[in-house]
Amino acid sequence: MTIGIAIAVVTVIGFLGAVILVLAAKFMAVEEDPRIEEVQQCLPGANCGACGYAGCADYAKAIVESGAPVNKCVPGGQSCSAQVAQVMGTTAEEAVQLKAVVGCQGKPGVCKQRFEYKGIGTCAAAAMLQGGPKACSQSCLGLGDCERACPFDAIHIVDGIAKVDYDRCTGCGACAKVCPHFVIDICGHTEGKPQVRCNSNEKGPQVMKECDTGCIGCMKCEKTCPSDAIHVKDSLARIDYERCTGCNACVGVCPKKVIIPA
Repeated sequence: MTIGIAIAVVTVIGFLGAVILVLAAKFMAVEEDPRIEEVQQCLPGANCGACGYAGCADYAKAIVESGAPVNKCVPGGQSCSAQVAQVMGTTAEEAVQLKAVVGCQGKPGVCKQRFEYKGIGTCAAAAMLQGGPKACSQSCLGLGDCERACPFDAIHIVDGIAKVDYDRCTGCGACAKVCPHFVIDICGHTEGKPQVRCNSNEKGPQVMKECDTGCIGCMKCEKTCPSDAIHVKDSLARIDYERCTGCNACVGVCPKKVIIPA
């Protein structure tokens, strides 16, 4: 009898608690703008963070509640921007297509080795040991941190160097964030244009000791470019892609074959 009463009391308390929670949820609920869900459905769901927000849900909320630009979704591109703009009743500005550019060609046999690395198989771990086993302390370590970070399977280690699959790359920047030597840049306006495949800021003589395809800062590319689109800064050639026309004049004069055509 006593057990039955206890069970009944607990059941009644549980029922009353459930009723209170339901009423509280109903009367204390904050109404959410239905456009937030509509915008989120337009986004690809990659949650890569390239837009500057924690994920697609946060970006959708920022668009609706704070007026964030509708063209910041890198993986979604122009099509996504247009859909979001339609939901918001605005016009989408053209989204710049970003791509990852790997600034290194120092595969084994090209970049000299200082020692044999047998530690944890990650670039982050190798970089902590005197900057890594390669003679160039700013080279691609080739242990695949970028490959593991990419949500689009767009970058892989080929012959010991990171290589981008531009058909898959969305320019989300996940690979660049995990590279301990900052070998990967995320650039816009790169289609059909050359790339500087070196990351070293060492002077020419030192570069030649470390790598067979390193930029020696000779400035031949800078002097040859008809568009003033490439300059040597801190001993390394850098391309201004907004000025570059893709003529490849710099490619032909580079004595170390550091600049490659797109």
